[in-house]
Amino acid sequence: MADANLNYNKCGACGKVEGADVNLKRYAKCQSTFYCCRDCQKKDWKTHKKICARNAASRMASSSGASPKGLQVAVEKPFHRLNAKTWIHDRPKEDVYKLLIDTYRLRMEDNYKFEGNADMDSIYGGAQDGRQGFERFLRLANSRPHLLPPWWEQKSVTECVAVGAMSGWSDLRCAIGKSDVIEHYGNSDMPMQLRMFGEQIYGYGPGGHDGAAMLRAQMMIENGKMVGI
Repeated sequence: MADANLNYNKCGACGKVEGADVNLKRYAKCQSTFYCCRDCQKKDWKTHKKICARNAASRMASSSGASPKGLQVAVEKPFHRLNAKTWIHDRPKEDVYKLLIDTYRLRMEDNYKFEGNADMDSIYGGAQDGRQGFERFLRLANSRPHLLPPWWEQKSVTECVAVGAMSGWSDLRCAIGKSDVIEHYGNSDMPMQLRMFGEQIYGYGPGGHDGAAMLRAQMMIENGKMVGI
């Protein structure tokens, strides 16, 4: 007779089979192994971390070279790049302009949603297209040492604003929210990346939030280290 447990997930440490009384979970960003509790994960971590790191490297290798949704080029370890203040570097101009526009637009949405604030030169404050507010945002970004790409110049401002003046996704006349960003880029982490980059420009996160702890946690995940449950 076939083993009735063959088609069920098992705890990677103790072997308990998933069922009504056993709720298995994956931890961090591991896609291969389930555990019934934190203790089992800790017990198995020394062995499993090598497998998990290889699997993560394999997934990255299989996706490298392929254009991500919504962008021309993928960058490895984006949260490490945020920590190094190089998140917007080493990208095509088209991607840089698009990400700057989306950082600004998501921040305007967050300010309005979480704080009830609306910049007068944004569409939330009654401006027709938000271009003046975006130009002010670009001046602030440019004032942060080395945050923008080395090739950034006044011509870049003109080109970037021109992208926001066109119809389409980057239209500065249109608002975006978290769900829009996730759908457009096909990446649930993209709103967090945009917000963290915006925090580096403004000096604080939406609602005064400090994203330093979350950035450290995301860097640990990128390194294949254990983070939370």
